[in-house]
Amino acid sequence: MSISIKCDACKNGASFDIPITMAFQPIIDIEAGTILAQEALLRGKDGSGAGAILAQVSDDNRYVFDQTCRRTAIEVATTAGLAETDAFLSINFLPNAVYEPRACIRLTLETAKRTGFPLDRIMFEFTEAERLDAEHLLNILRAYRSLGFRTAIDDFGAGYAGLELLSRFQPDIVKLDMALVRDIESDPIKRGIVRHMVRMLADLGVDLVCEGIETVAEYGVLRDLGVTLMQGYLFGRPEIERLPAPIWPNEAPAHAAAG
Repeated sequence: MSISIKCDACKNGASFDIPITMAFQPIIDIEAGTILAQEALLRGKDGSGAGAILAQVSDDNRYVFDQTCRRTAIEVATTAGLAETDAFLSINFLPNAVYEPRACIRLTLETAKRTGFPLDRIMFEFTEAERLDAEHLLNILRAYRSLGFRTAIDDFGAGYAGLELLSRFQPDIVKLDMALVRDIESDPIKRGIVRHMVRMLADLGVDLVCEGIETVAEYGVLRDLGVTLMQGYLFGRPEIERLPAPIWPNEAPAHAAAG
């Protein structure tokens, strides 16, 4: 696949010199008993968390940072052996770091070719943490789909990415914000919201992932509501530069919250 579109904005900006790596956390399909994807999660080479690194991202270095994360995710996933599995690699990206989607994707394509990672097993997910131009965002998502990538909206229900966006573009996956999962077994309002989300997304042909699941009780309610794609500490914590084997629900402890 050759992309020849030029983007002058891609050449500008400061470098990003903080050494980074990736941890991976599985998204599991409890019905099929398979791993749908491994999500690449930002970490510092010195062991620092994503928050400390993101605090160093500015308007000047956002583009280089985003490109560095994409390249690193593919390289580390390949070394860890993800290309030898059937699972997707889920890469988070910053929409504000994408100027011209077909130009800004070149490094991703080059890295995948160099490492041998299959392009059709890359999924891009984004969180709309800050308000964006809707047309620009739709242009990115449509371009990625046309190139064969899967797309996902992360933290749905928490950011600016809402029903209006969903009415104009249906991604492959919607990841429900963990705030709607927490303690759902004791909250009938949350159960009602998730029940209707399951039905609505099924009608739209969009897969629903519930993330942030920490307890067997949360898992049980979500399973009963028809959720089959799940992610959270109950099934496995992120592991740096390794693909964690998931803990399946019948093996999980009663509570797996972070200490």
